[in-house]
Amino acid sequence: MNKIKPSKYSEAGVDIDKGNAFIEEIRDIVSSTHQRGVLGGLGGFSSHFAIDTNKYKKPVIVTSTDGVGTKLAVAHLCNKHDTIGIDLVAMCVNDLVVGGATPLCFLDYFAVGKLDLDIAKQIITGIAEGCKQANCSLVGGETAEMPGLYQGEDYDLAGFVTGIVDRDAIIDGSDIRAGDKIIGLASSGLHSNGYSLVRKICFADNKLDVNQYIEELGAKLGEILLKPTKIYVQSVLKVLKNYPLNGMVHNTGGGFIDNIPRILPKGYKAVLDTATWPTPPIFSFLQRLGEIPWDEMYRTFNMGIGLLVIVDEAKVNDIRHHFEAVGEEAYIIGEIAPMDEGETATVEILR
Repeated sequence: MNKIKPSKYSEAGVDIDKGNAFIEEIRDIVSSTHQRGVLGGLGGFSSHFAIDTNKYKKPVIVTSTDGVGTKLAVAHLCNKHDTIGIDLVAMCVNDLVVGGATPLCFLDYFAVGKLDLDIAKQIITGIAEGCKQANCSLVGGETAEMPGLYQGEDYDLAGFVTGIVDRDAIIDGSDIRAGDKIIGLASSGLHSNGYSLVRKICFADNKLDVNQYIEELGAKLGEILLKPTKIYVQSVLKVLKNYPLNGMVHNTGGGFIDNIPRILPKGYKAVLDTATWPTPPIFSFLQRLGEIPWDEMYRTFNMGIGLLVIVDEAKVNDIRHHFEAVGEEAYIIGEIAPMDEGETATVEILR
C-alpha cells in the first residue's frame, strides 16, 4: 500500500484538511445561533439573510466591525479561550445598538499561525454564546492559518456585524437637549479596553500572576481580567419599544472623555457625578498599583459604566426602572448642560 505523502502546503505549515475538519466540528455550534431570515448553511462563499419587509418601512442597513485587542494575551496567560468570543461579539453589537439598530448577522475572522482545533472550538463557542445573548445569527467567517506571521499559539480575532433600523428610528444624538439626564448601565468589569496598560501594570511592572488570588478583588487576577464584556442589546431594544432614547454611548476605548462627544450636538456638554455609581474594585486596584492619574483613568477605562443612555428628564425614572426590570444595574449619573462662552471641554467629571 502506498503511503500518502503530506502535501507541500502542509509542510509549509498550512493544513487544509484540519481547516475542513474545523468547519465540520463547529457546524452545529454555528447553526444553533441562527434566527429566522438566515438562508443556507455554513460553508458557502457568502451568507444570505432575508429582510422582513413587513417590519421595516424604510430599512437602513447598519454595519460595524471591531476586535478584542490585547485581552487576547490574557486569554493565553490563563489558557482560557471560551469567553473571548463573547467579547468580540459584544464590542461589535454594542456599537450597533447605540444607534437604535437591531443586529441581524455576525461574521468572524480568526487568524492563527497553526490551527489548534481545541482552542479554535473554544473561541467559536464563545462567539456563538455572544450571538445568542445578542439574538444575532453567526452566519460565517474566515479561518486563516498563516505560519511565520503568527508565532506559536498566537491568534487574532476580528468581528463584523450587520444590523437594521428604520430610517426614522435612527438614534444619532440630534434630539439631545439641555436638561436631559444620563443613565449609566453598569459594566461587568474592564470589558475589552485598556489591556495594554493593564498588562504593563500587572505583569511587566509588578510581576503578578494570573492565578494569584487578590484579596482586594476577591478572586484570582485572571478571572477578573477575563470577565467577558457585557452585551446590552436585548435590554436596550426592550426599553426602546416603550420609551424614546435621545442618545446612547458605548463606553469603550477613550472612556467618557472621548466617547461622549461623539453623540453630543454642538454647544452642549455632559456633566457626570462619579459619586452616583459604584466603581468596581479592579479600577481602584489598577489606579493605585499603576499610580495612574484619575483623569487618565476616565479616559482609558469604563470605570464601571459600560453604556450611557441620554433621556428626557421627565422620563428618566421610568426608563431607569425599566432597565432594572430587564436585569440591568442602572444609575442616574449626570445631565446635559449648555456650554458656557469660551468653554471647550464637552465632558465635565465631578469627583
